Amino acid sequence: MNYKTGKWAGQILELRNNDGMWGNFHTLSKPVNNKSITTEQAIRRLRILGYTKEDEPIQAVLERMCLCVKGRQKIDDYSEKTHDWALFEKLMLSAWIRLFEPENKIALNIAKQWALIAERSFKSGRYNKNDDIESFTAQFGRKPKSGFETGFGMFYHAALLHGVLTPETESLLLDYYIKRREGIYYIYENPINILPETFASKRTSRYLAAVELLLNYPQAKYKLQFITEWLNINKDENGQWDLGTSAKDGVYFPLSDSWRKQVYRKSDCTERINNILQKLTIK
Repeated sequence: MNYKTGKWAGQILELRNNDGMWGNFHTLSKPVNNKSITTEQAIRRLRILGYTKEDEPIQAVLERMCLCVKGRQKIDDYSEKTHDWALFEKLMLSAWIRLFEPENKIALNIAKQWALIAERSFKSGRYNKNDDIESFTAQFGRKPKSGFETGFGMFYHAALLHGVLTPETESLLLDYYIKRREGIYYIYENPINILPETFASKRTSRYLAAVELLLNYPQAKYKLQFITEWLNINKDENGQWDLGTSAKDGVYFPLSDSWRKQVYRKSDCTERINNILQKLTIK
């Protein structure tokens, strides 16, 4: 289905500023609404609705993000004092650049910096915080001083590091994410190896978001096969899925212009889950 010309995309595009942005870039964690929206919320929602780097609204933001990572232009005036904001912005923006354009050289340079830290942090065969701190210090010339700087636990780390790790480290990092008690910060707060208790729920939708993110890694399809059985068990007699009305969060759903009829809700849920199953298929 083509949702790029639908109601939801139209509402987001109407909120664009003259510079092609939607106001401050951060924060991912807030839900999209029609009164206030960040640029990050906007491009995430547009990506879910099918927008790519070929579309002008995304091109404009990609150009701005690249200029910011290169230090030639500010993304906005927002900052958080608890972080090294310049470093955090490069991580955050490079992660988003790579979601739309995985081979972008500017973002790849940042990804490779963090990949070196990851390689050393998992060199013992599992994540080691002391190795992480030592590697971060060697890379950036100081010890880490805020939570995002160690642990690889954020959405941004997971979005950034696909395709830049050795196979051994990729495997260890995926195991780490799948078993991590806190999940992946910003999108899902529970271990991925523990399935949601209630299938028709907003939690399942957010769980699937974490799965979709990890499936950017080539080895993930092998490590996440247990999800295939779970999804197939939960489809109805017509081969469709329904995550229920609570899954309508303005972020991952809806895709169709309306969920007033169950048929559209089922169609949206089924399309999303079929896309996941295709990526989980081992040929």
